Amino acid sequence: MTGLVSANPVWKSLALQAQAAARVSLRELFAADDQRWRHFHLELDGWLYDYSRQHITEAILTDLLRLAGEVRLPERIAAMFRGDAINLTEGRAALHTALRSGFAGSAEIQKEVRDSRRALSSFAAEVRAGTQLGFTGRPFRHVVNIGIGGSDLGPLLVCDALRAQYTGGITPHFVSNVDRTQLQDLTRQLDPAETLIIVCSKTFTTQETQANARAARDWIASRLGEAAVPKHFVAVSTNAAAMDAFGVAPDRRFTMWDWVGGRYSVWSAIGLVAELTLGTTVFEEFLAGASAVDRHFSQAPLERNLPVLMGLIGVWNRSFLGLPTLAVLPYDQRLARLPAYLQQLDMESNGKSTTLSGERVDYATAPVVWGEPGSNAQHSFFQMLHQGTLSAALDFIAPLRNSWGDALAQDLALSNCFAQAQAFAFGLNADEVAASMQAAKASEADIARLTPHRVHEGNRPSSVLLYGETNARSLGGLLALYEHKIFVQGCIWGINSFDQFGVELGKKLAAGISMSGKGPITGPGSAAVAELIAYVNRTRAR
Repeated sequence: MTGLVSANPVWKSLALQAQAAARVSLRELFAADDQRWRHFHLELDGWLYDYSRQHITEAILTDLLRLAGEVRLPERIAAMFRGDAINLTEGRAALHTALRSGFAGSAEIQKEVRDSRRALSSFAAEVRAGTQLGFTGRPFRHVVNIGIGGSDLGPLLVCDALRAQYTGGITPHFVSNVDRTQLQDLTRQLDPAETLIIVCSKTFTTQETQANARAARDWIASRLGEAAVPKHFVAVSTNAAAMDAFGVAPDRRFTMWDWVGGRYSVWSAIGLVAELTLGTTVFEEFLAGASAVDRHFSQAPLERNLPVLMGLIGVWNRSFLGLPTLAVLPYDQRLARLPAYLQQLDMESNGKSTTLSGERVDYATAPVVWGEPGSNAQHSFFQMLHQGTLSAALDFIAPLRNSWGDALAQDLALSNCFAQAQAFAFGLNADEVAASMQAAKASEADIARLTPHRVHEGNRPSSVLLYGETNARSLGGLLALYEHKIFVQGCIWGINSFDQFGVELGKKLAAGISMSGKGPITGPGSAAVAELIAYVNRTRAR
């Protein structure tokens, strides 16, 4: 298929159906079909996806599946797993699936992945067993991961979510922000003799990571001596010369590949901090959970394919219903960092306005992704979602069991999750408000005065995704589901989900701005930047 997808007759049919859908509420859809839940949910190997509260019909779903066929989605899925250069702007494959699934990529790539896994597992086992020691002969008790973007968000999420499975007496820490406050806080509490530092930077030139890595190096060298540096640093990079200059020992270097984007890299050596903390057996369960979803995604028919359905509903909400944001609402505190992880995964992948063929799109692409754990969110921004002027799509995510065995506590979380999904879908109309107030013996004057304030419009679409419990396997599956959902959306929109040129401009401009005020600043608005620098220097000098 060439040209904008919006020119396709199926897209035009969906646009007409969206206009009709705006005149029909979710209440009316449920009233018209008492089997709606049965028609709009999917059960798969421990996952339940309930999309009955989405603003769709059988006809809309049929057209969405037809649209997937029109853009040749099955062929594009196969091309990704085969290792074709689907990242056309950079001439690369997108083969993060090869890091966890033995059926992705070529035999040569699979051998490289196995060799990398063996090296990582061996190193992790030695550190955890206390045979890889620090410069003073003491075992490592703390691991500091220095990275940014995908080199931080992925391993941080995994370590946070799987805290109940920590073994080996190693505590992970994370440093990403260039202002160095995270590192300074750590250096005040950690013993450098028991601290291993992992520098995650494919090129070993990322500005923020290098600034923090240099500061960490200075800390180790100043406390333990320059000779201690090779014993206390590990690097995940491809830049051998830069690692030589930094002082990373050759046996403490782990590779990356250009066919793995940063936001898809947690499955690689970028996940070393998690493997050190959790152990190889648990980390490989994380990989296996993702692999199971990979197999499903690559083999299941579109109408029974969970990531495909998630992606098509995302396209419907964003491009046809015009919903600008997606609120990710995990009802499990272990997944507190999931919304931030998905922000990068979705918005960096599909935050594009140009198709693969170079045309400007005339439809909305990636939503703004945001969220918080559900119970906390209920007491903060849910008010706006229920009664504000901005409508959002909602993803409720919850385990059936919590990770510490308290069924009563998880029942309370689930009842809140289900209640909120109902409230967003069906709201509370004026008659119901009045009846409720009458039952509470309110006066007619109060009923008339307060009813407009208590009405909930409802009609906010949501999905509910349930799974057994938050463990390594389910977490791997959850992240893979969203990876593939986002890929599906990119295929429908005809954009490249695997480049990120928008990230690079600000970095280049920052490299040309000297806070000393000595270097020339060029380009549009340069005078305004010069004034800001002058203000900073003038104010600091007071």
